[in-house]
Amino acid sequence: MAASKRLRTGHSYRQTERPYTRMSKRRGKAFIKSCPPHKIAKFVMGNQAKDYTYKIDLNSKGQLQIRHNAIEAARQVVVRRFNENVGPQDYHLILRIFPHQVQRENKLYSGASKGDRVNTGMSQSFGTPIGRSAQVMVGQTLFTAFVNERHLEAAKKALMAGMMKLPYSAVLKVTEVKK
Repeated sequence: MAASKRLRTGHSYRQTERPYTRMSKRRGKAFIKSCPPHKIAKFVMGNQAKDYTYKIDLNSKGQLQIRHNAIEAARQVVVRRFNENVGPQDYHLILRIFPHQVQRENKLYSGASKGDRVNTGMSQSFGTPIGRSAQVMVGQTLFTAFVNERHLEAAKKALMAGMMKLPYSAVLKVTEVKK
């Protein structure tokens, strides 16, 4: 039986920092030589061709990073709630953030000296890529949903359920779509 790769806790990568994650065609100019794929399956869901009367935005309250597996978990919860309560043809949902930031870590010993890097000292302290995250600023829109008036309350509940999978709180902003 193969051992599963365990993730570090979310607060290890929560703080935003300057991204040293430049990918380049030229090997010497790239900070990171290989970039792990993100886990987000879809960015646009639902019926796009229909006209809707309300637009609901889920905006962030804080500035931090969200890992790609947390974004995908929130997306799955929101889509499931929309499909159960609204119907697959009565909404349009857009995921507005993309995980550009590459997360790195150094392998650690699990013995008495827990803070030591494995036999490299400071010579290779940059770390190896393990995942991706999105840097979110204050007030940035995470999800945008378009619904009609009769599905407005169900859409609000679906977005709030997805917010519970994210590592911080957010605010719903409802606006009426002008034709």
